[in-house]
Formats: sequence, structure tokens, C-alpha cells
Amino acid sequence: MPHKKAKVDSKRLADNLEALFSYVQRVRIEIAALNKSGDGEDKFATMGEQLDGVVEATKDASDSIMEAVEMSNEAVATLRKSVKDSELTGLLETIENGNNAVFEACAFQDITGQRVSKIVKSISYVEERVTALREIWGDDELAKVELAVVELTEDEKLLNGPQLKTAAISQDEIDALFD
Repeated sequence: MPHKKAKVDSKRLADNLEALFSYVQRVRIEIAALNKSGDGEDKFATMGEQLDGVVEATKDASDSIMEAVEMSNEAVATLRKSVKDSELTGLLETIENGNNAVFEACAFQDITGQRVSKIVKSISYVEERVTALREIWGDDELAKVELAVVELTEDEKLLNGPQLKTAAISQDEIDALFD
């Protein structure tokens, strides 16, 4: 059987190639935009760090709350030894029960940490893929991509905190400014 040549619809092929090229250009622009922002910060690269900071700050706050509850419960136990009035003993029990409820509620920190850790893993995976695409195009080529400038409001320019503990100025450094 003789081999038939498939008829090529050059218009359709050109349209599809044009659509594919446009799509690739949009992806390239979006990847380039990850490196540039109105304040010059690579927001994509710091997402995992920021989420780790959320977990750390949540843990610190939860630890502080639990320490305060423990101190309160110790004070209640000391008072209970010297209080004989049943009405006051009932109030001490109410305080202790409330403290225990606060203590139990601090379990949110562990659950929050677990969920945020899953998100960080997902972001890290996406970041690896984006980094691979950046390497394919090359930083020089991505730097050539013109992006719409995102103007920050005056308020947005001031919003650069809270800092991560690793980037924060220590209290000793702050105190040294006043010496």
C-alpha cells in the first residue's frame, strides 16, 4: 500500500505554535516576576522561612502561656494549703480549671506546626521546580524580561516586619545604640 503524505494545515500549525509561544512567554514572565518585587525582595524564596518563623513564634507564645499557667497553678496550690473557707476553695478550683483549659488549648501549636510543615514541604517542591525553570532560562535572560512595575503604597513600604529571629537585631545591639 503506498504511503500517503498527511496534509499539513499550515494555518492551524502556525496558530498552535503562536499559542504555545505565548504561553511559554507568560510562564517566563511569571518566573521572572518571582525574582523581582516592588521592594526588591525575592518573596518566593522567603516563603518557607516566613512560615518557619510563624511556627517558631507560635511555639514561643505557646511556651510562654504554658509557663504562666504553671506559675498560676503553683500559686493556687500554695493558697489552697492555707485557705479553709469552702467558697474561696471553690474559687481556687475555678481558677485551676480555667488554667488547665488554657493549658490544653495550647495544643493548637503542635497541630499548627504540623500543618505549616506540610505547607513548607509543598512550597519547597514548587520552589525546586521553579528553580529548575530559572536555570533553564538563565538569570541573564530572565533579567531581560520587562515586568509591570508594582508600586507599593507608603504603608506597604513600612510593612517589613516582623523579622525572623535569624535576621533580627539583638537586644544588646539595640541597647548599644543608646550608649
